[in-house]
Amino acid sequence: RRTPLSAQQTDWLTKLDVAGAHLLELINAVLDLSKIEAGKLSLEVADVDMGRIAARVVSMLSERAAAKQLSLSIDLQPLPQALLGDPVRLQQALLNYAVNAVKFTAVGGVTLRALCAEETAETALIRIEVQDSGGGIAPEVLPRLFTAFEQADNSTTRQHGGTGLGLTIVKQLARLMGGEAGVESTVGVGSTFWFTARLHKATDIQARRVRDRCSAEAALAREHAQARLLLVDDDAVNREVALAMLQAVIPNVDVAADGQAAIELAALHSYDLILMDMQMPGISGIEATRRIRQLPGSARTVIVALTANVFAEDRAACFAAGMNDFLAKPFTADAFFETLLRALSP
Repeated sequence: RRTPLSAQQTDWLTKLDVAGAHLLELINAVLDLSKIEAGKLSLEVADVDMGRIAARVVSMLSERAAAKQLSLSIDLQPLPQALLGDPVRLQQALLNYAVNAVKFTAVGGVTLRALCAEETAETALIRIEVQDSGGGIAPEVLPRLFTAFEQADNSTTRQHGGTGLGLTIVKQLARLMGGEAGVESTVGVGSTFWFTARLHKATDIQARRVRDRCSAEAALAREHAQARLLLVDDDAVNREVALAMLQAVIPNVDVAADGQAAIELAALHSYDLILMDMQMPGISGIEATRRIRQLPGSARTVIVALTANVFAEDRAACFAAGMNDFLAKPFTADAFFETLLRALSP
């Protein structure tokens, strides 16, 4: 998308983006539930803009809603300013509710709502609701809705698809964020699914740091344009994409297609940062990092792991080999630039 595209190419890329994101969401749903149940899911701390989160969800579902001639609206009530929490998990929970609402509503519309249920000097309990005009849910069914793999009736999966994990994940995420989840429903009228999350109010310093993270790409171009980087990846497509992103902000980037080439380049040049793929034929990223760390003057070089292996033991292996940071594949451009900025900043 950083190069000129025809209208058809843009359309194809957009569809690929949507399909790829959907597949990733399905995989992540199963992984998330496993991590939550194992107590291994950690929350990020970032700026929370509920208006933006709700708008993104509406954008993702607008085509589906329009196909059913449903209205899709946002009711954003007054909220405290400069809230900190995990926007990705908030959006995930809201999207799970909204997808179900659009799926099970035949006539009328769906409203996404956010309001402040409770406020202290340091925190705010935010209540997020998704209200629909669907058929409603029988009272005897409500108690089991948030149980894993449960749906309102056995025909739901055959008619609408789904695994019954969405509501369970919302409830677990809400509890992780200091809140709860539930539903109010009237047969023949509709349902309101809700969850709460306790968010922290940012201090001036925290708010400034959050704003800086949001402009990581600009900060890299402004503060680290003279840095020298080495990109190490055996996959040609991965190298091409990562190199294009890097050179948009830092022009001086060398490339290695395997661990041996990375070691040889690191012996010849002094790099500010090395992006190291972990899974490579021959010398792995772990072994290449160990050997680079033995080179004279390599102590100041920051090495960041690029890997699809996201378990705690994989991170531990990276750090034990001498790496400084870790970026899980697939990653977004924002996560990529934020990691680079963090690695290159004192």
